[in-house]
Amino acid sequence: MIEKIDYTLTEIAEIVNGTLLRQTTEPSLKYLLLDSRKLTLPEHTIFFALHADNFNNKILVIDLYKKGVTNFLIDEEICFEEQPSANFITVKNTLKALQALASHHRKQFGNLPGGHELPVVGVTGSNGKTIVKEWLNQLLENDFNIVRSPKSYNSQIGVPLSVLQINLTHTLAVFEAGISKKGEMEILENIIKPTIGIFTNIGSAHDEGFENAEEKIYEKLKLFTNVSVLIFCSDNGKVSSAINNFIKTENRELQVELFSWSKNSAAPLRIIKVEKGPDHSTITAIFRQREIRITIPFTDDASIENAITCWCVLLQMNIADKIIAERMSHLFPIEMRLELKEGINNCAIINDSYSADINSLSIALDFLAQQQQHPKHTVILSDVLQSGKLNKELYGEIASVLQQKKIHRLIAIGPKIFQQHEQFSFLKETNFYKSVKAFKNDFSALRFGNETILIKGARIFKFEQINKLLEKKIHQTILSINLNAIADNLKEYRRLLRPTTKIMAMVKAFSYGSGTFEVASLIQFHKVDYLGVAYADEGVELRKAGIALPIMVMNPDENTFDALVDYDLEPEIFSFAMLESFEKYLLSSAINYFPMHIKLDTGMHRLGFENGDIDSLAKRLHASKRFKVQSVFSHLVASEDADEDGFTLHQANVFLQGCQVFQRILGYNFIRHLTNTSGISRHPELQLDMVRLGVGLYGIDNNTDMQSKLKNVSTLTTTVAQIKKIKAGETVGYSRKAKVNIDSTIATVRIGYADGYPRNLSNGKGKMLLHNTFVPVIGNVCMDMTMLDITGITNVNEGDEVIVFGERLPLQYLAKWSNTIPYEIMTGISQRVKRIYFQE
Repeated sequence: MIEKIDYTLTEIAEIVNGTLLRQTTEPSLKYLLLDSRKLTLPEHTIFFALHADNFNNKILVIDLYKKGVTNFLIDEEICFEEQPSANFITVKNTLKALQALASHHRKQFGNLPGGHELPVVGVTGSNGKTIVKEWLNQLLENDFNIVRSPKSYNSQIGVPLSVLQINLTHTLAVFEAGISKKGEMEILENIIKPTIGIFTNIGSAHDEGFENAEEKIYEKLKLFTNVSVLIFCSDNGKVSSAINNFIKTENRELQVELFSWSKNSAAPLRIIKVEKGPDHSTITAIFRQREIRITIPFTDDASIENAITCWCVLLQMNIADKIIAERMSHLFPIEMRLELKEGINNCAIINDSYSADINSLSIALDFLAQQQQHPKHTVILSDVLQSGKLNKELYGEIASVLQQKKIHRLIAIGPKIFQQHEQFSFLKETNFYKSVKAFKNDFSALRFGNETILIKGARIFKFEQINKLLEKKIHQTILSINLNAIADNLKEYRRLLRPTTKIMAMVKAFSYGSGTFEVASLIQFHKVDYLGVAYADEGVELRKAGIALPIMVMNPDENTFDALVDYDLEPEIFSFAMLESFEKYLLSSAINYFPMHIKLDTGMHRLGFENGDIDSLAKRLHASKRFKVQSVFSHLVASEDADEDGFTLHQANVFLQGCQVFQRILGYNFIRHLTNTSGISRHPELQLDMVRLGVGLYGIDNNTDMQSKLKNVSTLTTTVAQIKKIKAGETVGYSRKAKVNIDSTIATVRIGYADGYPRNLSNGKGKMLLHNTFVPVIGNVCMDMTMLDITGITNVNEGDEVIVFGERLPLQYLAKWSNTIPYEIMTGISQRVKRIYFQE
């Protein structure tokens, strides 16, 4: 997203009630920066130093200053001597300053030329906010130049960034707002100031932030304090009651029009029939004493509900029934995430082919810039729609963005961008086509290989055809990894740590099955201090992929000593034999003070020096100039088990006594680390100098309280290969282990024990999720396939998605059914299963 601003430094200071501590120049500001990864034009940028958990803004300011940024808004004292040419605004709270700037910006559009106010739609609820917003954009883009929240920018930070997009060309705004606790919606209402309100529904999301459902509904309704129209479904009694009470409390009976829809009772839009076909639904309703209907290309209940909500908006805007019906029939699914997947010829593909506008293009380019596995970045781009700008101005702006993001190659498709090809002459490689057909005809000559490719196209261009050409054709079983969730989980653990406590993130075993480089790259940006891998070759791959963090190798051996030195990897030393062997290698290579880590055995009895070895070990290390002890560490045996807390404290005492011996004999400081994922939340007193965060990054913690705060990271899905009808008495699968007692329907899905689905989940022990229904495994799990009993479930088709595990079917369930631990399931997912990394 291009976070543009049109304010001077002095104006910003005045708007946010800040103090302009020092101003060496009057800069030409164009961009507001929150995320240091998105820096493009430093000389025209002001950085808002928002606080993040355990994130050192001083370091960020110093780093950005070195990169050319000279304008900063901060809420803490910075050493100005280190930035002699910088301008600083100080405020009490940088987040509130951002919100104040956005609120001021919104007010500039309350009385537009011609005497009208910009209509602003505010959307809130538990689910469906983003879908409703995007569908309204599809339905109304022919009538308005719309500004809207990019993707799901609905938070205390996302909403201000969304509102700051508004400019004088816009004729309609649609913003979504989400909250997680009391007091947040008043802030968002003051920024959005909606004139039209939409309440989608109420669910269980963020329940922990409120006393009950009624309080959550009432808090969300505060977005609508000043709307003239409120659209909602009146079938939920709690919602209807809360809305009526809200209006009475606010004394607003004569100021707001309630436009509700209902299947069960009288309402302005009364739904009288919903008919579902194989791939569409026809909805019939009564509105103003006439019968009207729409047909949508969806059959699920959530899409039907969201479409009816959008229908209400269009009816309230007095759009003709015929136009509404035609537009509703062409609604298309919304993909709300950016996906990174494997492509042909060692390419990586980012598929974002459902929309093309300037803001979503910028978000996609930011995601592309974060991918460093290939030095070459290519963009395949269609005509950009809905801009409200002249083509020359629009494509000049796009060309500027591509230049800032250092794109290597542009493949442009569409008649409008074709006409503007001269604006992209700065690029080394360009190809322009008037249509997708022309691109496909030339595909073999374009020679894709060893590059990361962003596919970004407006829906009408049907860029899914291009995605199919470039995507590697492999297994239909997919493990999807949510990069945002990993970052959020890291933040949750950081909240439990002292600011001085370092973090070693464990990315061994292919990051617990989630993919090594992609995870390491993400957490490197989020400033962890160390990475931990099991074997040297894992560290080598990370170095080759551009990972610069210190890396500890937990299982080195003599055959990998060259790799350790060549790739700056730090070995764990756990025995005298290993120590002697590595010392001889370093001596023969004339290497002094090589960094290494000492493992102590305090009770695990797996690897490590015994307590009685510590004195002689420390003296030997002190006498040798070949080593530099970076850390001393041990491994807790049962940090998750309250019954073993006594033994955990015993281990800690043994470890700390050993560290004292090392400190006394070595005479220099080193990092002490003992605590693992479970220990971070259960034993905060044992943080010491560093903690090792492993499976918790990926959303798994044995501590129930901590688990409730973590986000699901991985979702394993497969598809239905075939559906069979079998008669009572017939058997299913190898060894005829399953016999059906009634006529049954069996779905065979594309996953087996060779993919990592445990064979001991055979014969009803395991379940999968199909069409929101748990269906049992029937018969023995095969090498490549598994059979499911789907008797009684309607509308199942070959090719339908099946969830093996994910947010709605937690990984812990599979582990329990399989009588194992989540680690084993995670790390057992075969490499032949395709990984897709996405950012929401």
